[in-house]
Amino acid sequence: MALEAAKKHPKHLYTLGPLIHNPQAVEFLGQLGVKVKSRIENIPKGTVIFRSHGVSLRDLEKAKEKRLHIIDATCPTVKRAQFFANYLHRHGYDLLIVGDAYHPEVKAIQSYIKEGVEVVDTVEAIQQLGPWEKLGIIAQTTQSFNLFKEIVTTSLERAKEVRVFNTICHATTIRQKEAIEIAKKVGCMIVIGGYNSGNTQRLAAICKEIQPHTYHIETAQELNQRWLVRKEKVGLTAGASTPSWIIKEVEGEIRRLKGFR
Repeated sequence: MALEAAKKHPKHLYTLGPLIHNPQAVEFLGQLGVKVKSRIENIPKGTVIFRSHGVSLRDLEKAKEKRLHIIDATCPTVKRAQFFANYLHRHGYDLLIVGDAYHPEVKAIQSYIKEGVEVVDTVEAIQQLGPWEKLGIIAQTTQSFNLFKEIVTTSLERAKEVRVFNTICHATTIRQKEAIEIAKKVGCMIVIGGYNSGNTQRLAAICKEIQPHTYHIETAQELNQRWLVRKEKVGLTAGASTPSWIIKEVEGEIRRLKGFR
């Protein structure tokens, strides 16, 4: 959507925050004229792209007030999480979001609900909250499925009624499961993605539990040949927002360093 917008709106084209959590992809878009602004107040006119993580109610209203042309690139899975959050709130449930309280996706979801929202990212955190009469639970779309299950289970001890919507991206769940299986079979695991990408960080953490020789990198240039010494098999996975061209570059560099065909 951003690439198409760059063709149609070559001037005054902005994203509210980085489109995705991958610096190399954001830099590439910048070369095409897509500028990143952290605040809607800093966009004077033209077209604004709402990024994959969603946008807060306040920023949406401000964009309309400024009469900006809006391109909504919010991930459909994120919109689904927003829908269920609103659904639970309208039906009288206090809302629990399993996720990172500082992540833009979570902040956007919170902005549409005025009160009765808690965000947790550990089982210990939920044990300090409640009790609740009616509790609704959703997850940040790139959260660990195992953590989500643990928190849901613990919540049953803290609430009389619990309603849960699994809003974790299906592709994220599959990616995590496949990464675990790969990590079991290799002597070294390489995880590619932005250092500011929450789902890539989780992938790296999950893999490291299985394979201690797990390394999180953003580009092929960061590969260290020492990591690959005496490693017959090297595993490779990547975060949701890692472009395919970066993955291919890393794969190519691993093959070159190891002499793999």
